[in-house]
Amino acid sequence: MENTELQLDLVFAALSDRTRRKILEQVRFKDCTVLELASQFEMSLPAVSKHLKVLDRSGLLRRTKDGRFVVCKFEPEPMREAVDWIARQHQFWNEGFDALEQFLDNDHPEKKSL
Repeated sequence: MENTELQLDLVFAALSDRTRRKILEQVRFKDCTVLELASQFEMSLPAVSKHLKVLDRSGLLRRTKDGRFVVCKFEPEPMREAVDWIARQHQFWNEGFDALEQFLDNDHPEKKSL
C-alpha cells in the first residue's frame, strides 16, 4: 500500500471517533496538556491517552514533553490531504452525474417538455 494511502487510512480512522474529533476541536486553536484535555471528558486518563496515541499516529496531533507536562498540538497537514481526497471524490461524482444528466437530456429530448 502506498504511503499516502496508509496515511489517509490513519486519518480517517482517527476521525471516525467522536471523542477524537472533539479533542482536535480543543487543540485546533490552542495547544493543551493531556490533563487539560482529559478534564473535558468523562473517561480515565489512560482512555484519553489511547485516543491521543491514535491521533498522534495519524499525524493530526503532536505530543511534546514540556517539563513534566505533555502538550498536544494540532497538525493540519494530514487534514488538508484528507480534505483534498474528499474534494477529488466529490468532483468525480459531480462530473459523473452531470454527464449522466446530459446524456439523458440528449437521448430523450421529449423529457424537456415535461
